[in-house]
Amino acid sequence: MELTRADGSPLRVLVVDDEVNLAELVAMALRYEGFETRMAHAGAKAVAAAKEFGPDVVVLDMMLPDFDGLEVLRRMRAGDPHVPVLFLTARDAVEDRVAGLTAGGDDYVTKPFSLEEVVARLRALLRRAGARAAERENVLSVGDLTLDEDSHEVRRDGTEIALTATEFELLRFLMRNPRRVLSKAQILDRVWNYDFGGQANVVELYISYLRKKVDAGRAPMIHTMRGAGYVLKPAD
Repeated sequence: MELTRADGSPLRVLVVDDEVNLAELVAMALRYEGFETRMAHAGAKAVAAAKEFGPDVVVLDMMLPDFDGLEVLRRMRAGDPHVPVLFLTARDAVEDRVAGLTAGGDDYVTKPFSLEEVVARLRALLRRAGARAAERENVLSVGDLTLDEDSHEVRRDGTEIALTATEFELLRFLMRNPRRVLSKAQILDRVWNYDFGGQANVVELYISYLRKKVDAGRAPMIHTMRGAGYVLKPAD
């Protein structure tokens, strides 16, 4: 699989183990495979490193000197609910595996392990995480507004909103660019695929249609920025 982020930079792995030599070996093997790595040797430092580094996947030892891997995972997931985690454990007890799964760990490697096995497990984790990310990306969410790009279902606060094809495309463009002011020209080019010239009031017309359906009786999400365009953002 391609070991890069969307911007072309290497995928990031945070390696957490209090055995410094072991952490360095794992990190070295991962760098050789094209990953960018960061190491931490205690739970608190691991949580801090995760916030700063923003890893795509974490290799996490169950036993750490300050608090255990399950607590590290809980704190990491508070900041990034979807980061996949590969646990390293010296114990092969069933209850450890159950505890890790309950806490949200994605896979396990039991010490002693081969570096090749760690790399293979991480690649598999990243493939699964990529599939889940693709699934999530098919549903756009801004505040209490959701849009399913596959089923074309739109809901606000759980209530379904029926849109025409053009209204749907306009809302999709707004939701793909939340909090960003979009000019009429940008909207015409993206939604209608050509320049209407002096007919730019078609955008105003369809924005008014959307407002009646999306904002009716609710706190407004679609705002007009005079002389600049329109912006969609979560309701206050």
